[in-house]
Amino acid sequence: MTSPLTVGIDIGTSSVKAIAADEDGTVVAQSRIPHDIRIPAANRFEHDPAQAWRDGPRAALAALDLKEAPAGVSVCAMVPSLAAVDAEGTPLTPGLLYGDARGEGEASSGNPAETGEFVSFLRWAKAAAPAAAAYWPATTMANHALAGEAVLDTTTASVTYPLFDWTKWDPGVAEGVGITVDQLPRIVPTGWACGHIGGPDGPVLAPGCIDVLTDQIVAGANAVGDVLILMGTTLIVNTVTPRHDAIDDYWVMPFTEPDLFLAGGPSNAGGLFINWATRTMGATAPNAAPNRDRIPVWAPYPRGERVPLHDPHRRGMLADLDLTHDDAAIRRATFEASGFVTRRMIDAVATAHGVTPRRIIATGGGTRVEEWVQAVADCTGLPVQCTAVPDGAALGSAFLARLAAGLEDGVMTDARRWARAGRTVEPDASWAEALEQRYQRFLVLSA
Repeated sequence: MTSPLTVGIDIGTSSVKAIAADEDGTVVAQSRIPHDIRIPAANRFEHDPAQAWRDGPRAALAALDLKEAPAGVSVCAMVPSLAAVDAEGTPLTPGLLYGDARGEGEASSGNPAETGEFVSFLRWAKAAAPAAAAYWPATTMANHALAGEAVLDTTTASVTYPLFDWTKWDPGVAEGVGITVDQLPRIVPTGWACGHIGGPDGPVLAPGCIDVLTDQIVAGANAVGDVLILMGTTLIVNTVTPRHDAIDDYWVMPFTEPDLFLAGGPSNAGGLFINWATRTMGATAPNAAPNRDRIPVWAPYPRGERVPLHDPHRRGMLADLDLTHDDAAIRRATFEASGFVTRRMIDAVATAHGVTPRRIIATGGGTRVEEWVQAVADCTGLPVQCTAVPDGAALGSAFLARLAAGLEDGVMTDARRWARAGRTVEPDASWAEALEQRYQRFLVLSA
């Protein structure tokens, strides 16, 4: 008898990915449904929620073309996100995404649960759609589309603090933005069952999770000094540390591994920046090898920066450019910018917590881009071990679906058995001296 399959769905910034996996974490089917990123102004960042949050997850699940129904399904997504909806769940506003200026205005801190974006999103959405029946993040819209359940998991809810007080929605905070808690999703603990898809005998639905967490649990970065990076539309860099004390301007968060924490955070110097820069600068295809001593330096912030600058108004700069630079040099500079951002986050944790970085474990679609992976290895001086399954957030969600379906004992750390190592890329020592000079220049440009 074959083991029951479960499905994980990841609503990403540029596409919805789905993976069906067996009990050992072996991928038996996968799909990808692209969607648009809308940037109507320099400080706006949004989705069409009907396309990306409602229709995309349903299409990704159908595209798996499974012969038998899975035992469970779980959806993860980026945070924060929000759209106003009517009584049928039809979106009434754009789907606001992390970093959109409509999330500004609340007090911010180095804690991702205290950035205030979600409450500001709510305030804007209430003003834009005052007659809305409800206000839903991406995960809730997907859950409703799949199973008719307007639910949200506790992990995703945690980034809405102080609206979510770690047990329930706070009616006072909700009243402060002009809504009631009845207009918010029903809260269900992460990994629990919250409904069924297609009727009571259909696959169990889990309430969802944050994409970063589902990626973590199956990546294999479990020891102090491991650096887990997500090479997606957003670049996310976290070092595993035994300490939980704050690091100025960085995020220190609990980890799924006992007594360990993650320190670092998200950056805008990921795939969105890389694709924009190479396309705009006409360096869209690999060319002849660049001269390692003749590379310009990016301050990679055309849409501001998150950690550690926390400045949505910062703008990009390509410095030291001259007529001897060709498209190969500009292309390499773009990938180096992401590598320098990675190194700065690693160095900050090493200095503050005394953690010696030992290796990078990389996941996300960017691991398929050899130049990007090599630049990260070169810029940090660390080996980069790519996961065998780049779409780790969807894979980790498939494990959470197993929890909801009762196929696991309820321990999230059991997901580490699903970790699979792919290729390892070593740093090229011949670039070290030139890169050190450019890194120091990057720090000046990014001050």
